[in-house]
Amino acid sequence: MVRRKIFVTGTAGFIGFHLARLLLAEGYEVCGFDGMTDYYDVELKRRRHQILLQNQHFQAVEAMLEDRDGIDGVIDDFRPDVIVHLAAQAGVRYSLENPHAYISANVVGTFNVMEAARRNSVGHLLMASTSSVYGANDDMPFTETEKADTQLTIYAATKKATESMAHAHAHLWNVPTTMFRFFTVYGPWGRPDMALYKFVDAMLDGRPIDLYNGGNMYRDFTYVDDLVRGIRLLIDAVPQRPADASDIEEGDSLSPVAPFRIVNIGNNDKVRLLDFVAAIEESLGMKAKHNLMPMQMGDVPATWADAGLLERLTGYRPQTDFRVGVAQFVAWYRDYFRK
Repeated sequence: MVRRKIFVTGTAGFIGFHLARLLLAEGYEVCGFDGMTDYYDVELKRRRHQILLQNQHFQAVEAMLEDRDGIDGVIDDFRPDVIVHLAAQAGVRYSLENPHAYISANVVGTFNVMEAARRNSVGHLLMASTSSVYGANDDMPFTETEKADTQLTIYAATKKATESMAHAHAHLWNVPTTMFRFFTVYGPWGRPDMALYKFVDAMLDGRPIDLYNGGNMYRDFTYVDDLVRGIRLLIDAVPQRPADASDIEEGDSLSPVAPFRIVNIGNNDKVRLLDFVAAIEESLGMKAKHNLMPMQMGDVPATWADAGLLERLTGYRPQTDFRVGVAQFVAWYRDYFRK
């Protein structure tokens, strides 16, 4: 059996770990690449890789995206059929404190991946963007074909920059490229800087939780298993450069001049933050103490994805109810920390 080879960056991270596990379960050979940065607990990252390394068809490389020679050597040796680039400096709020890290990892690092994909003539390059690129847009649900030029943080700006670079790269070198915009991903093995993790940790420790904008926030919460299923299916939805712009169906973000497409991956629903907190309270069997905070600089009051394009391309639409997803996270957290 010839196994299809997929190179995945960020496999010690939250989403990359879940994607690699799914790909391995479906019979792919996966080479994982991760910088193991200390933005959050490195031990959590190592535990994820330890699980993946139990599969003989997974190999892990620890190096930085910014190391062009390093990433070139790994990809050249592995010769992947597909590259899925998930690694990035994450976190909207941290970008207010250390913006240079975002330029280095997200812009320079992503360009290094793009160039390696070109040189190895990969069949499909898929790269992560974010709902944060919609910025100050308030016409919801967000669709991929609307303009997104009003980013509110350096994090979002770096992700929009990678979308623009990827389009130009696909046009110039004919590398089929799909960018996906994630919407508030959550679930087991999540990052400690994410709201769900922070809320559960604080509540079990008897501390109050911080609710920005007084809790008057809405998010399109997307369960991680749904997200990586969407990515897996998009691997096979390879964009082709259209012969003519008139060939592009209405609502499709396919570029008229490049094999390039942007796809939202979200739950196609918006959930009030206070309802999300109520689900946590129900799963934990306790009430949360609230710190009502003003709106955080660079934050937005609501996100909401139109996931219609994803469904048209793959036949799939994320649908895990947030109450079910929260319960799954709480079960993992209690097991992981023995609480």
